[in-house]
Amino acid sequence: MGTPLDSREAQAAEAVDRLHEEYPDSTISLSYSDRLELLVAVVLSAQCTDERVNEVTADLFEKYQSAADYAAASEEQLAEDIYGITFHNNKGGYLKGIGEILVEEHDGEVPDTMSELTDLPGVGRKTANVVLQHGHDIVEGIVVDTHVQRLSRRLGLTEEQRPEAIEDDLLDVVPEEEWQQFTHLLIDHGRAVCGARSADCDACVLADICPSEQGDSAVDLASGEAW
Repeated sequence: MGTPLDSREAQAAEAVDRLHEEYPDSTISLSYSDRLELLVAVVLSAQCTDERVNEVTADLFEKYQSAADYAAASEEQLAEDIYGITFHNNKGGYLKGIGEILVEEHDGEVPDTMSELTDLPGVGRKTANVVLQHGHDIVEGIVVDTHVQRLSRRLGLTEEQRPEAIEDDLLDVVPEEEWQQFTHLLIDHGRAVCGARSADCDACVLADICPSEQGDSAVDLASGEAW
């Protein structure tokens, strides 16, 4: 297996440096033109691919251009308009609820605090972090999606399993100026090389420092199970 560096801080910094070289243009892959579109896209992206979300929102964003538009629509209509998105019925309800709260409590605007964002239907800390970072240029946390969850465990940066606990661990070891980019780098690497079912360690720029590297390690630290 690879040999991790002496501290989690050093491990995180080295991983970030190498991934920056590997993915110099790493950024969010959702398509949006304003904060409301960003919020909607991130809510729809839960357990759904960004590619599919972008396909659906191309038409959705033409039809719904304000919070009031979402508030005025029925849940059934919204669910129909996002058909093809995972859990489209539930998310149709989220979009209507979001529209209503934004109109009633925020003058139709997307709020800029963690607490106000997580009060919205379908918005947890992960979604709120994305909206704060890319909609308001406020970085106060690390977005932990399934790729970050998997790779941070494989790299030995955390042993936690819940996203909130993983984020707490990462905030202690990832340089603060890299909190936003860290997520995009791990997402790109997870998609290209370090998949859930098919980690290509031979092609991995982190293999020599990764304690999950398949050459010698019998265990995938992301799952705790044998490769």
